[in-house]
Amino acid sequence: MSFEKFELHAKIMACVQTAGYKVPTPIQLESIPPIMEGRDVMGIAQTGTGKTAAFVLPILQRLMQGSRGYVRALIIAPTRELSEQTHNAIRQLGRRTNLRSASIYGGVNINGQINKLRRNVEIISACPGRLLDHIVRGTVDLSKVEVLVLDEADHMFDMGFLPDIRKIVKRLPAKRQTLLFSATMPEDIRLLANDLLINPVNIKIGHTVPVETVTHRFYPVQMDTKINLLKDILDKTDMDSVLVFTRTKSRAKSVALQLDKSGYKVTSLHGNLTQQKRQQSLDGFRDGRYAIMVATDIAARGIDVTRISHVINYDMPETTDAYTHRIGRTGRADKTGDAFTFVTGEDLGLAHSLKKVLGEKLEYQSVDGLTISMLIDRAPSRRNSRGNGGKPNNGRKLFSPQARANSRPKQRSFDSSNRSQWAH
Repeated sequence: MSFEKFELHAKIMACVQTAGYKVPTPIQLESIPPIMEGRDVMGIAQTGTGKTAAFVLPILQRLMQGSRGYVRALIIAPTRELSEQTHNAIRQLGRRTNLRSASIYGGVNINGQINKLRRNVEIISACPGRLLDHIVRGTVDLSKVEVLVLDEADHMFDMGFLPDIRKIVKRLPAKRQTLLFSATMPEDIRLLANDLLINPVNIKIGHTVPVETVTHRFYPVQMDTKINLLKDILDKTDMDSVLVFTRTKSRAKSVALQLDKSGYKVTSLHGNLTQQKRQQSLDGFRDGRYAIMVATDIAARGIDVTRISHVINYDMPETTDAYTHRIGRTGRADKTGDAFTFVTGEDLGLAHSLKKVLGEKLEYQSVDGLTISMLIDRAPSRRNSRGNGGKPNNGRKLFSPQARANSRPKQRSFDSSNRSQWAH
């Protein structure tokens, strides 16, 4: 099956071939035909499955016909990075179409965006807050929008954007095509979909569990030895490009600084950085100038870097869905990846939930002097859900030697001659 099946315009098809797209992903295969027919679509698929091209290609196809010079397609995304990624996909896949697009988000001077909008763009990729600013200022006209896309809708819900989205929708024509893409389907998103979509085609690719191309390892560890464990893994494991997740902005900055002082080629990405610095970090990580990026969950979506070989959860994510989004940054585009998660006593509840989701895919890893024994195989009680403080747990087996022996993967040898990929 190839993209020729969709009978795209010759100029779009040429860009598809230049971009190296060969075989449509499942979400593209099932979404593109009904979107091209003008149907509303609700697509549920894991991160990293090709959702962006699934709606960008049919939008470009639609806009090749009809008038130009005004906004005809609006794509709403939860983060600057995802908005910019979508904008770049539009430019890449629509390079020969002469269709114009703009990316609209906060954290940068609004005047530059106003100038872009004055160039009569046909497609806008925007974050809700800044788009509302433009609506209030009267610098954007959405009265002729033909297609609305809500991308990563569940993440927009998590970030509290649903009220803003409803305000934006009121400015759009009632007669339009609406597409909603999400990795998960919480009740609030389902209600929003019921309000906005008319007789939609419902598409669900796989389940909301971590992608099949990723292996999963848990490292039980104490908080004060995490940084040493991280360095040990970086030094002893064959890695191409590594994304390290922390729970807070301050910890992302701290971990990156400690790695930098130890000679690793590292950058960071978090909400305290200016948009310019965030873009510099992303560009440097994408082109290989930095082998390691330490980031908050801002990087869990909207980073399209197919060469990430490893995701390391320095801090456990807060939910199983967040875990799915994080590790979805590796194992992309038919590649394999590895996800390593540091588990402390405070993480036992979520660790147990993830174990139920991952099942036999989960491996336990111990490192002499850096990891500890910890109950993971059973749900923690209220009394010990934040760790047992190193005390015996009524004779129940913890992170047992037998489990370690059975599940410990062979650690790939680190070639010291390649140390330069990490060091300055």
